[in-house]
Amino acid sequence: MAIKQAKIITVTSVKGGTGKSTFTLALAGILSTKKLKTIIIDMDLHSGVIAASLNLKINKDIYTLINDYMNHGLKDLNEYFIKYNDYIDVLSAPKDPRQVGKISSNYIDILLKKLKYQYDVILIDTNHIIDNINLVTFDNSDNIIYLITNDLMDLKNMKTMLAIYKDMNLTKYTIVLNNALSKDRLSAQEVTSYLDKEVNYVLPASSYIKNLRKLVMEGKIISLEKAYQKDKITTLLNKLVDKILN
Repeated sequence: MAIKQAKIITVTSVKGGTGKSTFTLALAGILSTKKLKTIIIDMDLHSGVIAASLNLKINKDIYTLINDYMNHGLKDLNEYFIKYNDYIDVLSAPKDPRQVGKISSNYIDILLKKLKYQYDVILIDTNHIIDNINLVTFDNSDNIIYLITNDLMDLKNMKTMLAIYKDMNLTKYTIVLNNALSKDRLSAQEVTSYLDKEVNYVLPASSYIKNLRKLVMEGKIISLEKAYQKDKITTLLNKLVDKILN
């Protein structure tokens, strides 16, 4: 499956604790099985966990890249990326969160445009803060995936975000309900009724992985493990990826 110019998929939320980073890694695993060259950009700048979750050693990160770009220009972007396997590269969040304020959103825009000709998919894990960097990221994205639970504050925040999107006439987003972390087992229909917007996909409660901590400690991606190749969540993520890419 060949894509001439990368699709940019951003995974976000409207609050913390929705399983966003684990979900992003699972998506990367699906893309890897489809032999799509993918870069994961950890744009959760203050508290990114992508590189740590994959047991990758960070030598250079997004701050280093942007800082070098601003001051010296860049000859080779690849030296800032960490390779996970033949299809997945990672651009880490800053090792030092004090450096976040020095990252210019203008250079994020330039970076994403450059990477579109180097990869099949740019997969971005970001936080729920609506700042200039995230606004630039969202503007460049082909699809924004909101991972939500049915926690009351989660639903209220999502409803507010949907109102903003409606006012801005933006429609390039997908809503995924993570019932594996939800406290009350509300149905997709009940959540849809509350949000007045369709929930596109539901991660079933059965998708909760009991040995997830062990997999993370080993730096493994769930969707690349043979034991989960036929799991419901893997099937669902395949459908989601195919829908977005096609």
